[in-house]
Amino acid sequence: MTSTYPITPPPVLVQQWLNEVDEGNIFGEHLAARAAQWGADQELLACGNYLKQCAAWEEEDVIEFYNDRRPKPPSLKEQALDRCNDYIDPDGIIRRALEALPDD
Repeated sequence: MTSTYPITPPPVLVQQWLNEVDEGNIFGEHLAARAAQWGADQELLACGNYLKQCAAWEEEDVIEFYNDRRPKPPSLKEQALDRCNDYIDPDGIIRRALEALPDD
């Protein structure tokens, strides 16, 4: 028996997510993250459509609300700090230099 729920991603999206998997991603984690993100997007869109019906919300408010809820990709500085470890930077010089850079 096959059940389709209203929040089930379309097959073309699932295939796209499968194609995005590369050697650096663990298959299950990648697919679960993409599916969760898509589901959250659907919920946000549904909430936004409801809010548009409310007199106090305009289209721009809904777009801003939606964009504010999307996670921002880590900055180059954050990525560098994540990769900086004791093996590469035993004295912590690179880490301190990175931390001193302004955030973008």
